[in-house]
Amino acid sequence: MIEGKVAIVGRPNVGKSTIFNRVIGTRLSIVSDEIGVTRDRLYGRALWLTKEFSIIDTGGVEIKNQPFQEQIRAQVEIAIEEADVIVVVCDAKIGLTNDDRFVAKMILKSKKPVVLAINKVDDGHLKSEIYDFYKLGLGTPIAVSGVHGIGIGDLLDEIIKKMPFKKIEEIEGEIRFSLIGRPNVGKSSLTNAILNQERVIVSNIEGTTRDAIDTPFVKDDRNYVIIDTAGLRKRGKIYEAVDKYAALRALAAIDRSDVVLLVIDGEIGIREQDKNIAGYAIDAGKAIVVVVNKWDAVEKDDKTMSTFSKKIKAEFKFIDYAPIVFVSALNKSRIQTIFEAIDTAYDNTTKRIQTSVLNSIIIDAQQMNPAPEFNGGRIKILYSNQVAIKPPTFVLFVNNPNFLHFSYKRYLENRIRDSFGFEGTPIKIICRVSE
Repeated sequence: MIEGKVAIVGRPNVGKSTIFNRVIGTRLSIVSDEIGVTRDRLYGRALWLTKEFSIIDTGGVEIKNQPFQEQIRAQVEIAIEEADVIVVVCDAKIGLTNDDRFVAKMILKSKKPVVLAINKVDDGHLKSEIYDFYKLGLGTPIAVSGVHGIGIGDLLDEIIKKMPFKKIEEIEGEIRFSLIGRPNVGKSSLTNAILNQERVIVSNIEGTTRDAIDTPFVKDDRNYVIIDTAGLRKRGKIYEAVDKYAALRALAAIDRSDVVLLVIDGEIGIREQDKNIAGYAIDAGKAIVVVVNKWDAVEKDDKTMSTFSKKIKAEFKFIDYAPIVFVSALNKSRIQTIFEAIDTAYDNTTKRIQTSVLNSIIIDAQQMNPAPEFNGGRIKILYSNQVAIKPPTFVLFVNNPNFLHFSYKRYLENRIRDSFGFEGTPIKIICRVSE
């Protein structure tokens, strides 16, 4: 796995987030068609010239002590410390400001590689305005327009040129999994129970874990790496710098994982924030297991587990394929069920389906339930093929992708799941015009 990190910094309203979204858009869309899983971002992934890297969006830094400015500066400093390359964004229309100079001083202290992007150069006559920014001492300015995509390729070329990419060693066949969830649901206790040792500091004070901690281990002749992460708080309420940092590291941990364990507090029950947190794993296309912790504290009868499972399925309709396990980190009970679910999810997210068998299922699905007319036509699937794993991704070659109604796409996904399982993993279906 190749890993590099870029931080985008600058004063407020220079277009950092626009550039962030534009760069992320070179790899994937940040719009999800799943209800309730779209959210703002401060962390993402980008791919350019076969190189993949993490990218961090940060708050606007200014000299004047505006509300939350102290926290924003602290968060920016942490992002700078994390980053391998720093992109400083300025505004061509406003010109060089004292806030830009203040940001430049912060960056120069870091001694990190810097790329200077002058944004909002939306037409040719503004290009001459960028030369004033040489005064910042951050190198040659690059004219860009985040809105129109002008100069983004040049910006990415420069980022790649300056990026000291680090190779993260992985053992072939090892299963990397992370624990995510709201603060204080017992992720650190669960990590200790899984490892059967006091590996991570455990406290009932929210937010004790501030980092992502990787621990490799072997169980039943299978190699695993467990990644413990800080609790994810609801994005709009993350003001404290260390919490911003914790969220950033948790998202990075999800990205490095093959399987994500969504930990829910069995005693407190499901909260809306649990769904938001699950959305991070869905966005990343990761296999997922729902782990209900603190099951020892729940008053139970012979129907409690079944009732709770049905509630989870109802509340998390967008991950109804996820296995559910009930454990107690405190008593170290039912921990083995976690490994059974992880193994199932991993085996399914890496599963490949033979093309002839897949086509037989898709043809049969169309014969049993012909597609409805949509957008002025009826979709015809002429050929299908699996093109990727993690998650399993299927390409359908069709007469016109615009004729595919979302309900029929869901029907096809259900037929694939009924035929091949895929418990624990999302699957992707992509339509392309058959030539």
